[in-house]
Amino acid sequence: MSSRRSRQSTSNGTTRITDQQIIDLVSKLDQLLPEMRSNRRSNKVPANKVLQETCNYIRDLHKEVEDLSERLSQLLSTVDAESPEAAIIRSLI
Repeated sequence: MSSRRSRQSTSNGTTRITDQQIIDLVSKLDQLLPEMRSNRRSNKVPANKVLQETCNYIRDLHKEVEDLSERLSQLLSTVDAESPEAAIIRSLI
């Protein structure tokens, strides 16, 4: 069984991700993070840094979604419930 295969089976039949797949995925995450792109000083960023920044970024996105939902709810309470504007707001919540 080659280590180049995309997945390896273990003795109990489960599938195991390869080191190369982990490296590829961390590299893809690194490219997606705006913080990492703007602060990149070298091509090589430690995987733990990329994973930590990914967690932080996802956490920030969740907060932003909650804040925007709250703002939309507040806006909805100020418009006529049967208006086209209210329908648009409800579709966004």
